[in-house]
Formats: sequence, structure tokens, C-alpha cells
Amino acid sequence: QVQLVESGGGLVQAGGSLRLSCAASGRTFSWLAMGWFRQAPAKEREFVASIEWDGSNAAYADSVKGRFTVSRDNAKNTLYLQTNNLKPEDTARYYCAARRGPALSTSPTSFESWGQGTQVTVSS
Repeated sequence: QVQLVESGGGLVQAGGSLRLSCAASGRTFSWLAMGWFRQAPAKEREFVASIEWDGSNAAYADSVKGRFTVSRDNAKNTLYLQTNNLKPEDTARYYCAARRGPALSTSPTSFESWGQGTQVTVSS
């Protein structure tokens, strides 16, 4: 498995931006598709974004499309999520996850490794 550590969360006003990072170690990061998920209190974990092993293709939840951008730097073993125009409903704990293979996915059950998460709080 790959070990994942998220960072970059915080408290921001509505309309603001944050850049989340996910540092990976262990298995070869560059071979794996990666994803971002989030979970708000009393809600189920939901898909945010996913990116293929080489960054050639990405998918987004409708709720974040046009505001969030997922990217990766395989040389640095790091995944990113640029979040712009944040809204109070984006408040959640954000998790990065590594898939079992190179193709992206929107299903959390297809991801085998998870980080501990980073909290994003958006005030109105």
C-alpha cells in the first residue's frame, strides 16, 4: 500500500481559495490513479475529484466542477487539489486516496489507501 498525508486545509471565507496537498510514499505513486473525497459531519463520504496515473484525464463531482482542479506531480509524489470560489457547503474533511490501478474512478470502494484527511471550513 501507499502511505498518504494531506495538508493545506484551514478556515477561509466564502469566495476564498485553498490548495490541498497529498504527499505519498511507499508503492510507486506514479503508477496509481488518485482521488479526493470529502466527508461532512453526519454525511457520507462523497467523491470530489479523480485523476489518472499520468494526469492525462480527470473527473469531478458536479458540485465542484469549474471551481476545483486536481493535479499531480509524479516527480514529487504529490497530489494537489486547488479549490477556488469556496462555499460554506464545501466545509468537510478532505481525504486523498490511491487506487489499485492507473485508471481514475469515482467510487470510494475502488481506492485501497487513504490518508487521515485535512479539514476545510468555509465561513459565510
